[in-house]
Amino acid sequence: MKNLSTDVIVVAAGLSGLAASIAAAENGAQVICFEKSNTTGGAANMGMGPLGVGSPIQKEHMVSLTPGEAFRKHMYYTHYRVDARMVRDYYFKSGDTIEWLMDMGVEFMGVQRAFSAPEATRAYSDGEFTWHVVKPEGGGAPGPRCATAMTKKMTEKARELGVEFLMETPVTKLIVENNAVVGVLAKDKDGEEIEARAKVVILATGGFGDNPKMIQEQTGYEFGKTIFNFAIPGMKGDGINMAWEAGAGRTECTMELMYQLPDNMNHFILDGAFRQPCLWVNRNGQRFMPEDQIANTTFTGNAITAQPGCVAYSIFDSKLLKKYKKKGSDIISHVHPHDLFDHFDEQWEKDIKDGYEPICQADTIEELAEKAGIDVEGLVKQIEEYNDMCDAGFDEIFEKDRAYMQPIEKGPFYCCRQNVGAYGSLGGVLINHKTQVLNDEAKVIPGLYCVGTDACNIFGDSYPFILSGNTMGFCLNSGRIAGENAAEEAVEF
Repeated sequence: MKNLSTDVIVVAAGLSGLAASIAAAENGAQVICFEKSNTTGGAANMGMGPLGVGSPIQKEHMVSLTPGEAFRKHMYYTHYRVDARMVRDYYFKSGDTIEWLMDMGVEFMGVQRAFSAPEATRAYSDGEFTWHVVKPEGGGAPGPRCATAMTKKMTEKARELGVEFLMETPVTKLIVENNAVVGVLAKDKDGEEIEARAKVVILATGGFGDNPKMIQEQTGYEFGKTIFNFAIPGMKGDGINMAWEAGAGRTECTMELMYQLPDNMNHFILDGAFRQPCLWVNRNGQRFMPEDQIANTTFTGNAITAQPGCVAYSIFDSKLLKKYKKKGSDIISHVHPHDLFDHFDEQWEKDIKDGYEPICQADTIEELAEKAGIDVEGLVKQIEEYNDMCDAGFDEIFEKDRAYMQPIEKGPFYCCRQNVGAYGSLGGVLINHKTQVLNDEAKVIPGLYCVGTDACNIFGDSYPFILSGNTMGFCLNSGRIAGENAAEEAVEF
C-alpha cells in the first residue's frame, strides 16, 4: 500500500473540485486531488457557463442586479425552505468568482438570461442577466460543451499552483478516527491501494446521475422510463455514500428537472425543433400548460412529471413547419441554434427511416394519435377546441400568448414525445454555509467538507430558472468557499 500525506485532499476534479483545489492552494495549502476518470472538468464539460452577480461583465453592460437582490429573489422563489446563510454567501461571492476566473484567462461571451431571443424573454420578464456564457475554445458561437474552455484554464491554474492530480484513482472510503475525517483510501489504475492522510477532505463527486438504482431509491424516478437524465459516466453517488457512512446528515435528494428526448444529443435538431410553443398535450390528448412557457425547462419538466406516464407530446402541422423554415423558430437560445429548421428535413427523414421511437408523422390527426400512443378521441376533441380558440385569437384555458395561437389543421402532422429529463442529481449531504459537513444533530464533522451537487440543497423543489447559471455557479462558489476554509483550517492545524 502506498502512503501519502498532505494538507487538503479533494475528491474529484469536476468544476467544484477544481475550484476547491485552486482556492486551497492559493491560500497556502498543499493539495492532492483524486479523480476517477482520465480528464478533469466532469459534468461541467457539458455546460455553458456559471451564474455571477456583481461581476465586471455585468457592470460593463450596466446590469444593475445586486447580490442582495439576487439573494432575496432566490429566497422568495424557494419560500425560505433552504439555508439562507449559504445562499447569501454564495451570491455575494459569485461576482468576484467571475473576476477570479477571468484572471485565470477564462473568457466570457457576455451575460445572458436563459433565453435571449425577444420572443422567449417576453415570457420571463422577471428573469435576470446572470448567466456568464463561456467563450468557446477557438472562438465561434457558444453552445453545449463550451465551458470546457473554462475547466481547461482552471486545470492549468491548479497545476501551476502545485495541485497534484491523481487521475484514474477513485477514492473508495473516508478514514474516520475519533469521529473526525483524517484521510481517504483509494486505488489507482494499476490496482495499487493508497492511504492518503490529510487535515481536511473535500468531497466533490458530482451526485448520482449515472446510478439508476440510487435514482430510484432516492427520488422515485425510474431511469429510462419515467426520467431520461444526463448520465455523465462516473457520477455514481460515491461522495454522498461515503459521507453518509462517515455519519453525515442527510438532506432530500432530488433531480434537477428539465425535459428532453431520449438520447437527445444524437437527435439534437429535433430536440430543439419541437421545443416550440405549438400544441402540447398529454397521453389523454389534453393540453396541460400554456405553451408559451415551454422555454422554461424546469417548469415544463415539472409539468410533464404530473402527466400520465410522465410524458407529453409536442405537435405541429405542415403549415407551422413551413413558417418555422421560413422565419425561424419562435423560441431560440444559445443551446439550440436559430437555424435548426434549415436542417430539420434531413434529421427528420433519417430518424423516421431509422425508427426513432419518440417521433411520428401522419396525414390525419387520428392516425397521428394512434402512432404516438395518444388517446384518439381526446386528441381530436382537443384540437377542435384549440383551433376554435386560435380562430378567436384568445386562449380561454391557459391564456397563452396570442402570437403563438396557430391552429393545427393542415397535414401532414408531426409529433414528438417529450420525456422528463434532468441535468443530474442534487443534494444528499448536509452542510453549513462554510460547506463543512454536519451530522444529523447539525454538528460539524471535523475534517470533512462537501461541495457542488453532492451538497446542493439550495434550490428547494425547483431549479431557479429566473437566475440562470445557478448549478455551475453553486459548484464554483461552494468549491471556492470550501477551499478557502479548508486551507485556513489545515494551515492552522
